[in-house]
Amino acid sequence: MTLFEAFRATMRRVHYSPRTEEAYLHWVRQFLRFHRPRHPREMGAPEVVAFLNHLAVERHTAASTQNQALCAMVFLYGKVLGIPIGELDSLQRAQRPKNVPMVLGRGEVRLLLARLEPPFSLIAELLYGSGLRLSEGLSVRLKDIDFERHQLMVRRGKGDDDRPALLPASLRDRLREQQRGLARIAW
Repeated sequence: MTLFEAFRATMRRVHYSPRTEEAYLHWVRQFLRFHRPRHPREMGAPEVVAFLNHLAVERHTAASTQNQALCAMVFLYGKVLGIPIGELDSLQRAQRPKNVPMVLGRGEVRLLLARLEPPFSLIAELLYGSGLRLSEGLSVRLKDIDFERHQLMVRRGKGDDDRPALLPASLRDRLREQQRGLARIAW
């Protein structure tokens, strides 16, 4: 079994999401390219620190990006290879931005949503009104919508958990119309 096959099998065995699997695999590939042609078993904490410092200092990655790469390395060594990674002394952490992220006001959101055409407007309004992530909104099925309780069920969201979300009153009629339209197509 190759390193990548073992990595994928371990990720699936411990039930990590497919998106996390792909992200971690990306960082393992980057790590291996950075230290070409050495196998991870021949390396340890100093090489991991060198790679993570490269991300922070040379590539100027965001702190969250460096942290994701670190998590991938810890997973690779701890879970896949079964080798303790040890202390990561001299790790230079990427700096978190000092600026506050920009958030759109209600008026700006209205303007943005008004410029979208169906079916994109319905999806965007559902994301905004229900507080869904993009992947969650795109995977909503009509049978997950409960018009009586004014909620929808988010299946396999973050952490592979199911959770209820509010169904915006402003979208109920449009979603019912969508449901009726799909029912006509099905029969």
